[in-house]
Amino acid sequence: MATRGRRQSGSTGAGSRNQRRGRAAGNEGIIPVLARAVREVEAGVQRGRATQSNRTKFQTVALLAREERTRIKTDASMSEPQRAEQLKRLDGIGTILAKTAALDTSLLSLLAEDAAVSDAAKDLKRDMLAAAGMEAPEEPEEPVEEDPTPAPVSRQVVPQSVISRRLADPFLAPQFETVERRTPPPRRLAGWELIGPLLSSFERAASGAPACMDLPEPIDVPVPEGMELMRHQAELVAAAADGHRTFLLADEPGLGKTAQSLLAAQAANAYPLLVVVPNVVKANWAREANIWTPRHAATVIHGDGDTIDGFADIVIVNYEVLDRHVGWLGDLGFRGMVLDEAHFIKNKSSQRSQHVLQLSERIRARTPRPLLMALTGTPLINDIEDFRAIWQYLGWIDEKKPRPELMHALEETGLTPLDPGFFPAARSRVIDMGIVRRRKVDVAADIPARRIADLRVELDDEAGRSIRAAEAELVRRLVSRYERAIEARDERTDGIDHDLVRRIAASEREDSSKSEENVFTMMRRIGQAKASLAADYTAQLAHSVGKVVFFAKHVDVMDVAEQTFEQRGLRYSSIRGNQTPSARQKSIDAFVNDPDVSVVVCSLSAAGVGVNLQVASDMVLAELSWTDAEQTQAIDRVHRIGQDEPVTAWRIVASRTIDTKIVELIDSKAGLAARALDGSDEEIADSADLQLETLVALLTDALTPA
Repeated sequence: MATRGRRQSGSTGAGSRNQRRGRAAGNEGIIPVLARAVREVEAGVQRGRATQSNRTKFQTVALLAREERTRIKTDASMSEPQRAEQLKRLDGIGTILAKTAALDTSLLSLLAEDAAVSDAAKDLKRDMLAAAGMEAPEEPEEPVEEDPTPAPVSRQVVPQSVISRRLADPFLAPQFETVERRTPPPRRLAGWELIGPLLSSFERAASGAPACMDLPEPIDVPVPEGMELMRHQAELVAAAADGHRTFLLADEPGLGKTAQSLLAAQAANAYPLLVVVPNVVKANWAREANIWTPRHAATVIHGDGDTIDGFADIVIVNYEVLDRHVGWLGDLGFRGMVLDEAHFIKNKSSQRSQHVLQLSERIRARTPRPLLMALTGTPLINDIEDFRAIWQYLGWIDEKKPRPELMHALEETGLTPLDPGFFPAARSRVIDMGIVRRRKVDVAADIPARRIADLRVELDDEAGRSIRAAEAELVRRLVSRYERAIEARDERTDGIDHDLVRRIAASEREDSSKSEENVFTMMRRIGQAKASLAADYTAQLAHSVGKVVFFAKHVDVMDVAEQTFEQRGLRYSSIRGNQTPSARQKSIDAFVNDPDVSVVVCSLSAAGVGVNLQVASDMVLAELSWTDAEQTQAIDRVHRIGQDEPVTAWRIVASRTIDTKIVELIDSKAGLAARALDGSDEEIADSADLQLETLVALLTDALTPA
């Protein structure tokens, strides 16, 4: 009995020690550190929008929680009860993250697998690991994201004509002077994180004021015979003539940004001039340069550049081949650089963005006050963060802070981000750096109005039934995941848990590659099913109103349309991504100049920019875009200077499918540029990924009682 008693007593003591060790272990490691941090973020967001420091902390917690989850699942030394307990604690942190993101949906972008991790987040990650008594692993070298363009060529080339130019003019050697004007060191704002507040100022401080710097009165710009500048174009050229050297020229598409930039370069004598453009508009830029500045020879780089004129004043290169020419381009001695469709560089981790930023940095380092211009009618595609790479290209900011000129302007306000008046003052100072934004309604009132008309079609054939069945299966899958999550809870939830809905949608999107039916595949199938209906309607329009532009995303939809036009006896031309520049221009000329060519069939990616098709006033959007910006770019091929009739874009929408949801979401996101650049009071729509929002809408509708 005594022995048994001692054993029982020993067992009780061991249990107490185990409990104490369990409590101690619960306060060790990374999880308690994450729990404290996520509560701090939640409290901060509940008091208002997330500050930059809270955004950094939010992303760092998410990264470390993800890594800790992976470690726990693969730790063979842990028992199943221990593993379950740790995962449950991580789930609690994940729930707080989701609730916090629901309060400020701009945080959702930080949860994406491909979200850029800032230096501040990396530093905080190391600090948190140190606080947890863990050693931070060495950071792997970040992979360079490939562009969705033809595979880049890594080899560098130097065309022979460029070598000849260097030999002919030895004075092209670098001049390594300090070219940024001296400004007093920062005082009041030293130590402040300012990039976040500057970006935020374009969301929070519009107040009805347009985002356009003060421009001087137009000057008498010499233009070739038969050409004429509009007042708004001459104003920008006057600013360049007055000495302004950086411009974010964000005029609405169709207001002649190409002519403005070419004449601004002439006014600033910014030769040689480098022009970086999408491949599809290289030939158009050469043509425009020959029209507007015929005394300055332009050359276009194709492939390895064997055919270029090394002595030309204007060198035009496309993003896709920039990698093989970035070396000699940086050494040539350019005094100006124009970036067309500048939103192409919004992803700073992409190769194209890195090359562009490298070139602009080298030009600024070699040339006193070069002319730098960023041209885009849609500078904001999804998020206010899209500004960041463009501002860096222009030399307004670097990776972490404003450059001296902008910093000095901010210091002159006498304000810090804690002061109520900082945001409107900061927005004004950034605009003064060179943002120029004019709307058609303000400067080209003679351009007729445009409208988007939705044409609903029924998919009653076998393809339509199959699409609706696939959509129903997707909804069932989403509802099933939601219900299982609800059942796993200890407490009942009244109504719809919208935080959980978003988490389920995000998980579905992440798993979409494993599923035969997802949002992407269904949208493509819907496009295919609509193809013949859209082509039929286009043929009817052509017979009644004349020339019509047909836009589609996928080649097979374009193929169906062209077959339909052939059957209807309609002549058409085609603009596709695999055309040579000469074939592309031939197709454009045929549609514009030949009265018998009734329709031009266009790829959204190949003809969405740099094409003037205002000979038509009706267009058909056979497939939906994933962004309002892409849709707008397509419409503005027709709705631009030179158009003298009202423009109608007929958007083909498949009834009783997710097409209808996506239309609503696209339209809801259209206010982004309006608020940030045009001073509109319209709320900026959620910048989260449109595919995610589509899944959220599907699941929410399914859970809503009829």
